[in-house]
Amino acid sequence: METPEHFDVCIIGSGPGGFAAAMRGFDFGKKVCLVEANHIGGAGIMHGAMTSKTLWELAKDYANASSIDRGYRAAGLMVDYQAVRDTVIQAAKEKQYQILSQIETFSAPRWQGNGSITLKRGFARFHDARSVDVSLQSGREERLTADNFVIATGSKPRGFAGVTVDNEKIINSDGILTFREFPKRLLILGAGIIGCEYASIFSNFAQTKVHLLDRQPRIIPFEDEDISAFVNANLEAKGVVVHHNAILRGITKRAEFLEVVVDYEGGRSQVLEVDAALVSVGRIPSLDGLGLDRVGITVNKLGGLDTDNDCRVTGTSADNIYAVGDVTQISALYNVAEMQGRFAIKAMYGRTKYPLRYHNMSTIMFFNPEVAVVGLNEQQCQAQKIPYRVASYSNQLVNRAIAMRRTDGFVKILVSEDGNNRILGMRAAGPQASSTIMVIAHLMDQDKGLEEIMKSIHPHPSITEGIQECLRLMTGKSVYKPLAFPDAMRIRVWSPENGYSDVVSLPG
Repeated sequence: METPEHFDVCIIGSGPGGFAAAMRGFDFGKKVCLVEANHIGGAGIMHGAMTSKTLWELAKDYANASSIDRGYRAAGLMVDYQAVRDTVIQAAKEKQYQILSQIETFSAPRWQGNGSITLKRGFARFHDARSVDVSLQSGREERLTADNFVIATGSKPRGFAGVTVDNEKIINSDGILTFREFPKRLLILGAGIIGCEYASIFSNFAQTKVHLLDRQPRIIPFEDEDISAFVNANLEAKGVVVHHNAILRGITKRAEFLEVVVDYEGGRSQVLEVDAALVSVGRIPSLDGLGLDRVGITVNKLGGLDTDNDCRVTGTSADNIYAVGDVTQISALYNVAEMQGRFAIKAMYGRTKYPLRYHNMSTIMFFNPEVAVVGLNEQQCQAQKIPYRVASYSNQLVNRAIAMRRTDGFVKILVSEDGNNRILGMRAAGPQASSTIMVIAHLMDQDKGLEEIMKSIHPHPSITEGIQECLRLMTGKSVYKPLAFPDAMRIRVWSPENGYSDVVSLPG
């Protein structure tokens, strides 16, 4: 091989964590190499958040356009999956070319300032703790050396025992864009966030009969029952058939369809006929072929990499290898990967000012309507034996929601029942939930208590006025009162000793 080119830092994977790390390295004036074997931007662009959320936005718009309860009716409304697919791919490529444009702008030797970004299109595997071999897409092999490395190779869809994904009739999330048309009948295996999101998407387009299969008694089981019930009710209202406490026995390919056998608790079984099946049972770290054994790194029992508080990989004598994003299995979220990528570079060069914080990371679930969460839920508080006060306020009473004709949904806020009134968490379900959640998330990051938060006056009419009223409800100062609207607002206290107790009235 030729004399290896040397870099300050080499990043394997150009997803949200890898790209953010590369740009933070550039900010510090470092010579950065970014290696990508597949899609620029990682799976999150072509097979993840960008494509699925573009598909969700289009489906939501179609559902709104086809609605007949708003005083108007669209005539001749039609949808073509190929046209939808083209729009989704266009959105993904738009983001990919933004990433590429920035990389090229600061590439060597074009960029004459401090630092540089060099993109290698190929597959990297460790040669030793200071070098990697890259199999370039051109077919050439190249070795490069670096002072530090960041593993940011992301994740891939988890398989389902006994089910072979062919990305024709049986697909995973990577195969959504291989459909040539809307399947008339679709089985979704797994009722977690991704499964429920795709159930929302296909039901919104109203071209597909969706069966959602899960072995749990309720969907989204890691969230509180009110969130699960809300999502379940909206899916069923769109025609989705939710199969609870159900186990897939097998899928048999027939000439024109798939024959599915489902077993339920109690001994009952059912045979379904569908046109396609989507396997959505989670994701696993993508670490195959990286040569981790050459640098003394072993994956943990969950298939990921253990890291310390600086994102440095542990369990190896090499102290210059970091890992960020899905491979760490801390949280499979775009924003977490991006935050870790930036932090790893700062830790690498002694530029950190405060440690990573994961407990206030907000999450959006793209259902119909959307759900957003931040902080602890009731299940988690009870498991940790944290006494709390919880108030919920329905969108039925929020003027903006009434004007939008979207009164389904609510805000739920938890505060500590210890005299300090610290905000512990929030759940928002309904229109604009992804935006309203940041009102509380930002203040939680500042450790603001209930009294401080209540000083803010929200614009009118806005969805966030529901948050304002929910907070007022905590102290008995809400404009509308629970006695007049018992189905739209509620406040309760929970303690490990006494469980739940309703708060009937509070001094104003």
